[in-house]
Amino acid sequence: MKNNIRVARAVERMTQQQLADAVGVSRQTINAIEAGKFIPSTLLALKIARLFRQPVESIFELEASDLRN
Repeated sequence: MKNNIRVARAVERMTQQQLADAVGVSRQTINAIEAGKFIPSTLLALKIARLFRQPVESIFELEASDLRN
């Protein structure tokens, strides 16, 4: 799964720690999501999208490999 969190944070001039505090997770969790090492829960993905006032699909994108069984 690809994500645009780093870009969204840059637009808002927000640090990983500020985002983490706003959505109730650790900075390490945000770092892992941005690096593609962790897939967030639906709830966390929705919280992040809402914070950036964007649809969840504009923050998180499925890749072709995500669609294979």
